[in-house]
Amino acid sequence: MPLIAWSLVSILQLTLAVRGQSSTGAVNNSASPPTQDTNEPRSALEATNNFISSLTLAEKAQLVAGSDGPCGGSIAPIPRLGFGGLCLSDSPLGVRDTDFVTMFSAGITTGATFDRALIHERAVLMAEEFRAKGVHIALSPVAGPIGRAVRGGRNWEGFGADPYLAAVGCRETIAGFNSVGVQSTIKHWIGNEQETMRNLIISESDGAIVQDAISFNIDDRTMHEIYMWPFAEGIRAGASHVMCSYQQLNETYSCENSKSLNGLLKGELGFQGAVMSDWLATHSGIPSIKAGLDLNMPGSKLSPYFANVTNWVADGIIPEERLDDMVRRIFIPYFEFQQDTDAYPSIDPSFNEWKSKSSVSAWFPPVPPGTESQWKMGAPAHRDVRKDHGEFVRILGAAGSVLLKNTGVLPLKNVSNIFVAGNDAADLSHGQVGTDFSDSQGPEFGANAQPGGSGTGRFSTFVSPLEAIKARMGSGLTQYILDNKVIAGQNINSVFPLPEVCLVFVKSYQTEASDRLSLSFDWNGTTVINTVAAACNNTIVITHSGGANLMEWADHPNITAIIAAHLPGQEIGNSIVDILWGDVNPSGKLPYTIAHLESDYNAPIVNLTNATDKNAWQDNFAEHLLIDYRHFDAHNITPRYEFGYGLSYTTFSLGHVFVSKSHQGEQSAFAKPAPTRPGGNPRLYEELATVHATVCNTGRVSGAAVPQFYLSFPPSSPEGTPLRVLRGFNKTTALAPGKCENVDFVLTRKDVSYWDTAASDWHLPKGQFIVNLGFSSRDLVASNKISFR
Repeated sequence: MPLIAWSLVSILQLTLAVRGQSSTGAVNNSASPPTQDTNEPRSALEATNNFISSLTLAEKAQLVAGSDGPCGGSIAPIPRLGFGGLCLSDSPLGVRDTDFVTMFSAGITTGATFDRALIHERAVLMAEEFRAKGVHIALSPVAGPIGRAVRGGRNWEGFGADPYLAAVGCRETIAGFNSVGVQSTIKHWIGNEQETMRNLIISESDGAIVQDAISFNIDDRTMHEIYMWPFAEGIRAGASHVMCSYQQLNETYSCENSKSLNGLLKGELGFQGAVMSDWLATHSGIPSIKAGLDLNMPGSKLSPYFANVTNWVADGIIPEERLDDMVRRIFIPYFEFQQDTDAYPSIDPSFNEWKSKSSVSAWFPPVPPGTESQWKMGAPAHRDVRKDHGEFVRILGAAGSVLLKNTGVLPLKNVSNIFVAGNDAADLSHGQVGTDFSDSQGPEFGANAQPGGSGTGRFSTFVSPLEAIKARMGSGLTQYILDNKVIAGQNINSVFPLPEVCLVFVKSYQTEASDRLSLSFDWNGTTVINTVAAACNNTIVITHSGGANLMEWADHPNITAIIAAHLPGQEIGNSIVDILWGDVNPSGKLPYTIAHLESDYNAPIVNLTNATDKNAWQDNFAEHLLIDYRHFDAHNITPRYEFGYGLSYTTFSLGHVFVSKSHQGEQSAFAKPAPTRPGGNPRLYEELATVHATVCNTGRVSGAAVPQFYLSFPPSSPEGTPLRVLRGFNKTTALAPGKCENVDFVLTRKDVSYWDTAASDWHLPKGQFIVNLGFSSRDLVASNKISFR
């Protein structure tokens, strides 16, 4: 969700809302599938239906659009029924727009852990804070962007550039939220892979559309095997809501695309919750409702597309059954998680206080004066909900750090003189929260613990790398220069005596509403690295970035170690100190590929700034299934560091690979039909086989390994099938030297099927699959074979 406003957007919105027209001129007459009784808890469904039966037509219409209110998104109260409103809030790394909360590690850092248990625990702790602040609907997790375009401005919000990895991240996050009784929102449906031109351009003279938003044109197979995959797992895990995205999908805006919403999401995947728009992503009234949009956000004056719902129902344009279903989809999880009871905390008034003082209050107004008592807001305000969650953030930040190079200098031991270089080691310089969408580099000084945009939040506490290093060094000598301009000017003569170790901290900023300008480091980071390395023969580089960076300096002989520490959150300093000094043995793995050259990547950001054609902005996903490591494999491009790569302070072996089938005899090409459940045909998730292996610590110190399982499909599979795809990973416990652990990887029917466009179904191919096991997408050390047909 963004907090952005465009000066004349409301002119067009109000005009189209009154007429109920589509922004594209197309009228969609298809029907949205109603919720199914078999898919939801009976008690929640009954409570919801009873609630709906007590509503007037006007009250129903009120509930399907946002309103002015205390939170980032709000649904207005109905005092007559004792309903105190709903609070919707970002972000996917912690509670936003409030105080005394924890800023957790970003999604990309979490994905880099390759650790299901940590992903789940992160969700539980975040959900506890959302709940304690009175938030009913958390706008988390992120399944899209998945990271198709390496320069994508929001790639860091998701879990990584592979659908299987992203699916695990979404599934565990949603399960964690559900266990605490907080509603989740999986976003952004679908194909939301760049920020540039994500929104339309409107004429200042007459409110007409001058330029349509970019259209992501995705074929059927790619849609299913890449972009729908993590959403399907999230929905199967019990996602309460799905947020539709800004851009067009196959030349129809995402939030009024009936094929996508009614056909794929609610039909094929059996999604039973509400489809909500991203903030200002609604572009029509009647067509959007018919296409499957259930909740228009933020509503109110800024987005009044559903203002005439009452009249449309009264006139028979929108059936009242459709309106009832919209309300039902919004409120089933509300009753399922018993958020209607006194046991659920009231909304912390600090949300409303912050909003009233914020620069966006004119566009996203707080609670209307005189209605405060109608909202379920209550004392205490400024609740401190952090508990000891910072300790977990410290653990997660270290677990998501990836050791890319180590000549033996790490972990540090008996260091008495250390030099810290770079503005990324500094404390925050621009305050505890940053929401400047126009800032492509971020603050000059301050460690890059989180980037910018709606996916961020407010730091209540922050431990910089320099602060943590000083604390760890104690009475030792910690020298530092934090001004990159000084270092880039090769003015480091003040460093004396010569240090034993030089730590260089560089960063790469990303933010919503714009894409990365380059894959280099900000603030002359590359020059800083080269300057220090020229003077120091033991230079360790630490990067804080939400994605891949070019590292042309990686082979410099004086650069003895490199750590991609990602976006660790509020404990950024403590997390990196734990890795540097070996309190934590690094086990993080790259959730994307780092190339030698930017030209090695295959999905550049589309930029047609000078185009005059209203429909010029088109992005055909011509790479189909070959994103990230799949592209590198298909074209035999050697990466600098491949997907899944990450070193340790110890070594591991992997062997004793065998495969056991769950069912005897041949399988059919297609799963037998069954009533659709959330996630699709439940028979797609039946277990067909388990891959077994043994991992042993062959080194000298304890450490956890992350064995990975990549599957190669038979030759009978269609053209364009990747050479191999990730189908499993398991992080072991911390193994002592010489100790071993057995790991299993379960294969479902869907895991071993491809999307057959002719049959519109998942097809299990004939022939032998190759089971590849190893420690990265290129470091495959054991294999076996299996066939099902």
